[in-house]
Amino acid sequence: MNKPVSRKSLPLAPEAFDHLMPLHLRLNGLGQITALGPTLARLLPANVLGLSLFDVFDLRRARGPADVAGLMSQAGERLHLTFRPEFRSPGARPIPFRGMAIPLADRSGLVVNLSFGLGVVDAIRHYGLTDSDFAPTDLALEMMYLVEAKTAAMDALRGFAIRLQGDKQMAEAQAMTDTLTGLRNRRALAQALERLSRGTAPFALMHLDLDFFKDVNDTLGHAAGDHVLRRVAELLMQETRAEDTVARVGGDEFVAVFPDLVDPDRLGAIARRIIEVLSRPIAFEDKLCRISASIGITTSLAYEVTDIARMEQDADEALYASKRGGRGRAIFHPGTSHAPNPVIPDRRHP
Repeated sequence: MNKPVSRKSLPLAPEAFDHLMPLHLRLNGLGQITALGPTLARLLPANVLGLSLFDVFDLRRARGPADVAGLMSQAGERLHLTFRPEFRSPGARPIPFRGMAIPLADRSGLVVNLSFGLGVVDAIRHYGLTDSDFAPTDLALEMMYLVEAKTAAMDALRGFAIRLQGDKQMAEAQAMTDTLTGLRNRRALAQALERLSRGTAPFALMHLDLDFFKDVNDTLGHAAGDHVLRRVAELLMQETRAEDTVARVGGDEFVAVFPDLVDPDRLGAIARRIIEVLSRPIAFEDKLCRISASIGITTSLAYEVTDIARMEQDADEALYASKRGGRGRAIFHPGTSHAPNPVIPDRRHP
């Protein structure tokens, strides 16, 4: 009768190991490496044959075996190993192995079978492993595919979220923008004024209306009028600061808000430049469009309590005082202290 084989010994022929356990290594009774599985042979140089297992691997646990006798005594128990530094790629972090040592049937040596465990993703990428490098029953590649599929899905979701955020920001910007001129619209102006009214910094409000714009529309057509409005928007942006808000609030009406700028002389100089540049002829096709501007100005310092509706009304009243006074000029609302009235540029529209 055949003698029963211990469950902790392997009577398999060596050729079977390569097929079933491509990441195994075989040790003789002295703990020297006598053979490597085909995948492990890809990861290590040929000159490791004859070296001790402990010359090639670090056993990561303090109570791990330190010699072949210890491996024999701990047969069947889990091992945690990494390549020693001289057997790693320069600068590469160690890839952990899980392993188990099983004595050969005749106790002449051991077979140590390894797996990458949770380090399989890094190992596949680092060593360029493929399906043929794993045992037929190993699910490592399937795990890799799942990880890559999850990564691709997360990347796609992240990209979608970024695009969605970008679309949201674009939609919000469009909702705040005058489509013809690219300036801010009434909604954006209201938000800017609301923010300023809650703060402590003073600000100025300038209401501008184009003179003679109706003549352009009536004589040259709406295409010319649209061209003039776009050019006016460009010129207003040139004459104001980046932190200022410039909005188109009507057909040919504009409002500029100047945070932390309430000096009448500086505001008067800005108004004078705006009137001067808008009084220059604007070319459209083979025609010249002639307009000017009337402006009304007020500042938050003119009010004990900032009242946006009152400020807008006062700037509007000052604007129409400019219209009645002859156009092509700027007037400060009477409540604005030390206001130079009226502000008239050197060269006015004829």
